[in-house]
Amino acid sequence: MTNLLLIGIICGFCGVFAKDKDQKGRFSVPILDVKAQQLILSVNQTLLLNCRGRWELTWSFPADVTVDQLEVEESRCGRTKQQFCSRLTLIHSQTQHTGTFRCRYTRGRQKKTSIYVYVTDRQQPFVEHPDMKPGVLYMKEKQPLVVPCRVTHPNITATLVKFPSLSLSPDQRNILWNTKLGFTVRTPTFYYIGLFYCQTVVDGVKRNSRIYFVHRPVSNITDVYLNSSGPVQALKGERLVLNCTATAEFNTRVNITWDYPRKTNNVGSTSKWLQRHQTHMLFFNILTIPKLQRSDRGLYTCRVTSGDQSKQQKVAVTVYDRPFIRLKPRKGSLMVVQAGQKSYRITPKLRAFPVPEVIWLKDGRMAAEQCSRYHMDGNSLVIRDVAEEDAGTYTVLVRIQEHGLFQNLTLTLVVNVSPEIGEKVVSPKDSPIVPRGSRHALHCTSHGVPPPHIQWRWHPCPPKGL
Repeated sequence: MTNLLLIGIICGFCGVFAKDKDQKGRFSVPILDVKAQQLILSVNQTLLLNCRGRWELTWSFPADVTVDQLEVEESRCGRTKQQFCSRLTLIHSQTQHTGTFRCRYTRGRQKKTSIYVYVTDRQQPFVEHPDMKPGVLYMKEKQPLVVPCRVTHPNITATLVKFPSLSLSPDQRNILWNTKLGFTVRTPTFYYIGLFYCQTVVDGVKRNSRIYFVHRPVSNITDVYLNSSGPVQALKGERLVLNCTATAEFNTRVNITWDYPRKTNNVGSTSKWLQRHQTHMLFFNILTIPKLQRSDRGLYTCRVTSGDQSKQQKVAVTVYDRPFIRLKPRKGSLMVVQAGQKSYRITPKLRAFPVPEVIWLKDGRMAAEQCSRYHMDGNSLVIRDVAEEDAGTYTVLVRIQEHGLFQNLTLTLVVNVSPEIGEKVVSPKDSPIVPRGSRHALHCTSHGVPPPHIQWRWHPCPPKGL
């Protein structure tokens, strides 16, 4: 008897667990009282939807459904009142209410069920009214283009029309028609840029949809550059102007921003404009700081963005308190070079701001006017094909005349010349013959820098017959 009772209790629990499991499985997603996947209503007809589930419920519906037309009633339902029920009532339905109505759990947004509702009107076959202002559609590379001319009845077919009157019928390969989406162009080309609308025929009358403007946004930044290719130097109190220029393809829209040391203090102002060229677009953004301070020195960055593309250019700005000249020799004031060298550069250490005027003198006269082998390269004096006559005193004059600053530096150049014996150049090939016992004088004339030392050596003649 005890065993029978125990079996009965176990079976009872099994029945309860099985029923609970069945309830959980049944309401893993909310359930609508409408079994069909779509409903067709007439204009001004009332839509009534009931949803039941295991947890609290909420609704989502087309954006054009207004609150004053909608009523939602919440309640507990089921034999044990453990379920949640929600009733949605939409009165005076309109064509723009065509769309998807969803019932979902509040706590689990992925647990939902839905139904598509058509609100049909023979006078208005398209959901969006043709009198609405044109809609803008963005055509993106390697992505399908959707022209959303949805209709109010599942049996309506339409044609895609490129303005003014070129019809494109769906071919079910590249151009697809769907009453819930509109037209989908799988692989759009440049041909699909422009004005489009959809057209259908109802009771022998052509009806048009809203007009759509298809735009292909481009985000190809070709180049970004500043008006200064190197570091910028300026005096305190001066005005700083930096021009950032971006080149891009047609239809590209760019955003140009600046980062600089005192940006948070709003010390700078920007102005921008664009120019259209035959092959590209030019975008300009000019940053101006009216009066520079020492705190304005640092890195200035121009950032150009377009879509997911980004490019930037940077420049370092140095601000000096006052103009200056700093001039000194690089390796002492005495320079030594060998005659015959292809070129020799005289370069002092010079730092100055603003950019100074530099003049080179040789022995008190303008160097460049004395010899065509002398020329200036930047602040350096270059001597080509060094010769003995290039030795002397060189003076570099540095001046910033507008600020009354002058400084000079004198350097001495010594040109070493390899020694040469003059007689070796002019003497005959055969040695002279002199009588035995006579006196004969030999001469040796040499030249070189520094002066060479002469030493005589006697080499006896080899014995006869050898």
